[in-house]
Amino acid sequence: MRFRLTSLRQRLLILLLLPVALLLVGLGGVGFYYARDSLLDGWRESALLSLERAAHAVDMRLAQPEDAVELINSLAGLTPTTAEEWEAQLTKLPGVDRARVELTALAPPAALGPEGSPLPRRGRGMGRGGMGQGMGSAMGPMRFHQVVMAKVTSPRLDTASGQETVTMVFDLESQDKKPVARLEVVVSFAHLMEDLRALNWWQSDNVYLVDSTGRVLAHGAEAVPLGERLGAPNDPFRLKVLSALLAKDKGTVMGSGHPAKEVAGFYRLSRAPWTLVLFAQGEAVLSPVTGFLRAYVTTGLVCIGLVLLIIFTVTGKVAGSVRQVCQAALQVAHGNYQRVPVPNSRDEFFRLSRHFNTMVAGLKEKDYIRDTFGRYVDPGVARRLMARPEATSLGGEKRQVAIMMTDVRGFTAMCEQLSPEETIAVINRYLSRIIAVIQRHEGIIVDFLGDAVLAFFDSLEEGIEAAVQRSVCCALELQEATAEFSREAAEQGRPQLETGIGLNAGEVVVGNIGSDTRTKYGIVGGPVNLTQRIQAQAEGGEIVISTSVRDLLPSELSLGRSFWVRPKGLDRDIELFALTGAASCGGPQPEPYPAPPVNN
Repeated sequence: MRFRLTSLRQRLLILLLLPVALLLVGLGGVGFYYARDSLLDGWRESALLSLERAAHAVDMRLAQPEDAVELINSLAGLTPTTAEEWEAQLTKLPGVDRARVELTALAPPAALGPEGSPLPRRGRGMGRGGMGQGMGSAMGPMRFHQVVMAKVTSPRLDTASGQETVTMVFDLESQDKKPVARLEVVVSFAHLMEDLRALNWWQSDNVYLVDSTGRVLAHGAEAVPLGERLGAPNDPFRLKVLSALLAKDKGTVMGSGHPAKEVAGFYRLSRAPWTLVLFAQGEAVLSPVTGFLRAYVTTGLVCIGLVLLIIFTVTGKVAGSVRQVCQAALQVAHGNYQRVPVPNSRDEFFRLSRHFNTMVAGLKEKDYIRDTFGRYVDPGVARRLMARPEATSLGGEKRQVAIMMTDVRGFTAMCEQLSPEETIAVINRYLSRIIAVIQRHEGIIVDFLGDAVLAFFDSLEEGIEAAVQRSVCCALELQEATAEFSREAAEQGRPQLETGIGLNAGEVVVGNIGSDTRTKYGIVGGPVNLTQRIQAQAEGGEIVISTSVRDLLPSELSLGRSFWVRPKGLDRDIELFALTGAASCGGPQPEPYPAPPVNN
């Protein structure tokens, strides 16, 4: 079934609000996607940089004993010559709990005493308070070519000191790079972690120091217990991190989800087989963008709500105005001309209401003209008549008018030869020309009597002479129009027509004839009936006028034959004249005719 938008509100909701909502959602999604990746990349860089700095701090503390051995060994004249002296010097280093030097089986002769006697060895190393055991009491000059870090043990609890310690083992090599001694330095684990614990982010419960097997050596806050492996069987993400740090020296790991629920970074120390691991929640990393996204969504919803409010407000106003116009249009369609209120605004609805009211006023005027003056009154003439109160009121007044009546000669006989359709077609073509000519001369058609037309020319504005002159010119033009119509009909093989025209002038009653529901602007009186009788005396193609017409235009008319008749209804004879032209209508110049006799 095809979906149709039946209202402006639906169109705005679908065509305006929906694209705006989709645009906001699209921009928000794309922005979140790129911001998320940017924040995650930034977190990776920041996490690795922080871990690198922290690892460097631990490495620096681990390098102190090695650097001290190399420094002591390189100072000519100050190099210790006995194991006790070496142990005493190293024990003075910060964080060193004790040190022990032990010769290997490959020790060179320089390690022998005077005259080749072997040097005595002590049985234990030197602590912070005395000599250690396990080493001879005297050695030859102890000069080593190289100090090599052999291993670093994991932290373990020293029962004697009650703290965790880390043993660092160094191999001491001779000039020919052969191992001659082994140095063990016991360092406080707390001393190694001192710089690390000073970092703010180390206080997080998601920071760990693990050994090469993933066993937790230290952590920022209590999370995974010390000594246990980082990855538990029921924690796939930490197992994934453990696998990654065993395979690489540094890197980041993303957890499951989009965005990742959890992220991690790790960095391996260079002087010990330890790795720093940092975990973070994806929500915490993406908190800026998620906060912005929430604000964006809230703002978007507020904007959409405002758009909805505007749409409903505007469409409500529009629908109200359109509804008023539609209801008024329905009333107009049923003949009840109704105006619509004009809004105070100067927008399109103001113009629509004003133009609608103008249209209604025009329709009312046209209907009034039609109902009052009929369809065959020129609108300009009707408006001039309507401007006069006496012309539009029911009733009438007596005044002089010119009256004209036309009739087709032989039309009844012609109808007997034609079909009804052909008869109507012929008479309609004829009358359309007649009506146009009458309206052009401001004539008012009173009625159609079959093929006959009754019209009059009002003298309300210009006087009876001007009215008679217009009627004369109209009759002459009708005569020409009928002749032309007949010529065209003959060329097309259609019946030809001849018209008889009668003109008269006299005083009649002019006004609205009828009732309150249906009126007609017309004339009644004796001159109207006389005009019909005069028209009956006209031959085909002839115009017959009365004496009253001739006397009103004595110097303009061209007359043909004259004759006397006694029309039906009159008790006397009247003289009639055949009109052949009029000077004011562009016809031939009038010929003088004798003045009417004067009765003595």
